[in-house]
Amino acid sequence: MSRTLEECLPPDQRRILADLDSPYRIQTFLDTLPYADEKFNRCPLRVLQDGRANCFDGALFAAAALRRLGHPPVIVDLLAAPGTDDDHTIAIYRRDGFFGAVAKSNCVGLRFREAVYRSLRELVMSYFEFYFNVEGEKTLREYTVPLNLKSFDYLDWTCSDDGLELIIHHLGELRRFPVITPQMAAVLSPVDARTYEAGFLGANPAGLYRPA
Repeated sequence: MSRTLEECLPPDQRRILADLDSPYRIQTFLDTLPYADEKFNRCPLRVLQDGRANCFDGALFAAAALRRLGHPPVIVDLLAAPGTDDDHTIAIYRRDGFFGAVAKSNCVGLRFREAVYRSLRELVMSYFEFYFNVEGEKTLREYTVPLNLKSFDYLDWTCSDDGLELIIHHLGELRRFPVITPQMAAVLSPVDARTYEAGFLGANPAGLYRPA
């Protein structure tokens, strides 16, 4: 069984978690952290210790924090067209049967979603117009089935970095669903200038994917 965040932290640091009592407050906490640009993945405990995270780290942290609130620790991977952009991992939650998400991102529009979406696909499609690269191309193409991290509790993923590569590998093996057809992709409009500027507001330039 994976240890909880409370079990990982020294008693004098557990107060950090006290305010994380809703999906929105978990998101607000993630938004205070600098976006990590190095090629290293952090478990939720190390996110707290280092005070930084990338999107995968943030999704794991959100999943662990949502678990504290009674939600299953579930993540979904959003995938870009190959060679155009980073993939993006989100933690999903449900309220009254509707889907929402918590996420860490270097881009403004790829973060929190209220639980107002009737299906996972509807939730994913809410990211489409905001999922673009530095060249202004809309790049979201697929998403995976949800992955419940409970199946990886034996790795102690909340408090240990050691098994994270296995989770990443498993994400890559999951069934995927397309969000648009090739015909749609061929005629997509570029992102307009105002949306582009807003989307990268406060971004860490070193953490932005740059197509070859």
